[in-house]
Amino acid sequence: MDGDRVEIDGGIMEGGGQILRVSTALSCLLGLPLRVRRIRAGRSQPGLRPQHLSGLEIIRDLCEGKLEGGEIGSTEITFTPGKIKGGTHIADTKTAGSVCLLMQVAMPCVLFAASPSELRLKGGTNAEMAPQIDYTVMVFKPIVEKFNFTFNCDIKKRGYYPQGGGEVVVQMSPVKELSPINLTERGTVTKIYGRAFVAGALPIKLAKDMSAAAVRCIRKEIRDLYINIQPVREPDDQAFGTGSGIIVVAETSTGCLLAGSSLGKRGKNSDKVGIEAAEILLRNLKHGGTVDDSLQDQLIIFMALAKGLSRVKSGPITLHTQTAIHFAEQLTKAKFTVTKSEEEDPSKDTYIIECQGMGMINPNL
Repeated sequence: MDGDRVEIDGGIMEGGGQILRVSTALSCLLGLPLRVRRIRAGRSQPGLRPQHLSGLEIIRDLCEGKLEGGEIGSTEITFTPGKIKGGTHIADTKTAGSVCLLMQVAMPCVLFAASPSELRLKGGTNAEMAPQIDYTVMVFKPIVEKFNFTFNCDIKKRGYYPQGGGEVVVQMSPVKELSPINLTERGTVTKIYGRAFVAGALPIKLAKDMSAAAVRCIRKEIRDLYINIQPVREPDDQAFGTGSGIIVVAETSTGCLLAGSSLGKRGKNSDKVGIEAAEILLRNLKHGGTVDDSLQDQLIIFMALAKGLSRVKSGPITLHTQTAIHFAEQLTKAKFTVTKSEEEDPSKDTYIIECQGMGMINPNL
């Protein structure tokens, strides 16, 4: 350790970009200098990809920090944070790197800035290996706002693999502190809705096929609910390149939102895309949790920062979630416990993630 630099092993557990996102965001918030080694050691192309580098650069810029080792392919970085400031911050992956992942790393930080922020994030909005922007707006946003903050997310342009070219503008005001959340009652599914989209050179028929296939698949399990999945063609001035995909959301009587989504790609039958999204949704509904597998790990950093006890009922704990908990505990004073949920019938694989948050206070407010 040089001085009081916290050492992070970027190759353990999930071993991917998420370790970088959680640890640099917390480093920035807590003013902890950081060294991350073995970055993305578990990946076929180890080291920083454009996606991760953009994330590091936006964190560096929003707290006027110092970043060393910040280049593509680098497997070790050191980061020395400064003071978080509001204002306009731009991050551009210049690829189809996900704007949603850029938002994941920057959002916790700007919540504790001195003044309101605007994040202009450029890259892929509907990309593989990351939440789709529709998921971020339809599921992540309403749930994460239960921590007692709000943000505005304006999709200026959608961008797809491989060129990217999308742009999203996020605006948010800082908070004094975050409230804990209690998501332990699943309730019953009251509606199912979504959107199937095509953009660029693809015909609307593909969107209709994805939607119809998803509806047929869900119908087999859930017969008595109206399912509304709109097929849409993204306007040409609001999309860059060619892409397709679908997101299906289930809303419950207690206000839980769970989803399944899938992306089209060349050679992949559009029925298959629709069925894939429907099956993910049904799987998420089966385990009886209040959050789906994609949301689970995205809530961890907020639970760690909140003041008080948060409780979330979930399905099986994903490796991403285990990883987020590990690094949140390493860097903050938050304490997590995960226990098998007892009240469910034993056939259900349900857990309670509990966190005594560190109670981060915004020193600027």
